[in-house]
Amino acid sequence: MTIEFDEKGKFFTDVITKATVPAIIQTSTQRIHGNIYVRPDQRVKDELDRDEKFLAVTAATVFSLDGQVLYRCNFIAVQRSQIVWVIPENETITQGESGEQ
Repeated sequence: MTIEFDEKGKFFTDVITKATVPAIIQTSTQRIHGNIYVRPDQRVKDELDRDEKFLAVTAATVFSLDGQVLYRCNFIAVQRSQIVWVIPENETITQGESGEQ
């Protein structure tokens, strides 16, 4: 890690602060529950639109399409081109919570 100081004493590092977002990620063949990371001033969509080839996911559980646990891991890199959809877990609405009758 490098640290640089300007003439006023402000320091700059190559470390980028990001917020942890628990999320559900659907690929064509698996569903992944884990944490993704988003810059504080951006949305999940902004993170997904980045040019990087892989999305880092931590504390991940990978499920088959029929719901069986395939893997549990501390880190997985998911190829962005394989992602079908992403739901931040705080955005999920369980059946009966939507207010519909």
